[in-house]
Amino acid sequence: MMVLGSQLWAVLTLQDYNTRVVVLGTAALGMAAGMIGTFMLLRKRALLGDALSHSALPGIAVAFLVMAGAGGSGKWLPGLLLGATLSGVLGIAWIVLIRSWTRLKEDAALGIVLSVLFGAGVALLGIIQHMASGSAAGLEGFIYGKPASMLQADAIAMAVTAAAIAVLCSVLFKELQLLCFDPGFARAQGWPVARLDWFLMALVTAVTVIGLQAVGLILVLALLVIPPAAARFWTERLWRMFVGSALIGALSGMVGASVSALVPRLPAGAIIVLVAAGIFLLSLLLAPQRGALPRLWRHGVLRRTVARQHLLRSLYEMSEPAGGRGGVPLSALLARRSWSAGELRRELRRARRQGLVQVVEGLVELTPPGLQQAQRLVRNHRLWELYLITHADVAASHVDRDADALEHVLGRQMVSELENLLSAQVRTEVPRSPHVLSEGTHAR
Repeated sequence: MMVLGSQLWAVLTLQDYNTRVVVLGTAALGMAAGMIGTFMLLRKRALLGDALSHSALPGIAVAFLVMAGAGGSGKWLPGLLLGATLSGVLGIAWIVLIRSWTRLKEDAALGIVLSVLFGAGVALLGIIQHMASGSAAGLEGFIYGKPASMLQADAIAMAVTAAAIAVLCSVLFKELQLLCFDPGFARAQGWPVARLDWFLMALVTAVTVIGLQAVGLILVLALLVIPPAAARFWTERLWRMFVGSALIGALSGMVGASVSALVPRLPAGAIIVLVAAGIFLLSLLLAPQRGALPRLWRHGVLRRTVARQHLLRSLYEMSEPAGGRGGVPLSALLARRSWSAGELRRELRRARRQGLVQVVEGLVELTPPGLQQAQRLVRNHRLWELYLITHADVAASHVDRDADALEHVLGRQMVSELENLLSAQVRTEVPRSPHVLSEGTHAR
């Protein structure tokens, strides 16, 4: 236990040189991928990184064959990265050509280029494996990634790439924002939309090629897509999403590399992606505005609020001749709307706990607080009905359903405007209904 604790402390404090290089290098890569991935996600080009990373494989294999044929070992890293870059750019050019010169959509072009070039790369790796002069051993690292073999020069290259992307995106933030949200307007205003698009693709290419050693061409896509997708759940502002995506990418790289350092048998590239996926899952579930659980909670609160308002309004309308103070039989209330008996009983229990209704000798009555709320609800409902009849030419026989759909979202400002518009027609606290109140079932 003490040994594990000392190892954990050593990893957290980055005491080991190799751990320090790998953790900081992958953090820089995650930050760079998160920043540029933000714009690619909003531009609806998220899978471009996938196509580019798969397109890099045949370039790596061709570069190996060229260097091996020239008498070298074929594994000189700068030459392999140059081949990956050229192959990736070629793949992007093919996507653009297919999209521009054919009727195929961009997703079809991505699928064609991705599958064809990746298949060519795998075939070339098979040829290299059977060459007498060399072996494909080590090239698989570009597919699956080998963060543990990262050198200081690799980490510095990733840090420089992240810094360059941060500076470039900050300088061109306004232009990139316009490109992502309204490229048609940007083109009409004279902005170089095509050059900005190629600029983004160049940055994606740089991140992809730099990240081949760290997480591999298959998993580099995850760092381009998952951090911005997770950050999107937390904000509606682009600059916050940009910063949040960079932080999530950096955190994924740091935590994933640290876990891999503690458990040597775990592949760092896969762990980095799993950490990013875990952050995405937490964002999906817990983000305050866009998260699934808060949205589910708000939906439940709204549904209960609407049901309570329907109950109070129905009670008031059915006892309106007595000023809303008469009792209503349960059977008549059940027939008033499309409630089931169980739903009505549940809503009555909630309203009783809130002190809004009471049941006396089988009759449901509004309490003074319930009567006050019911009068306000009925008044707002009828104000909206009068507005629709007077200003929207909606027939009185059809206005109840339209008003029923909107009465729950009328704020104070809207009610005040309705009062000003209808001042000549509203002379009482609760105006009379502009149509005959039906005794049958109302829409929920």
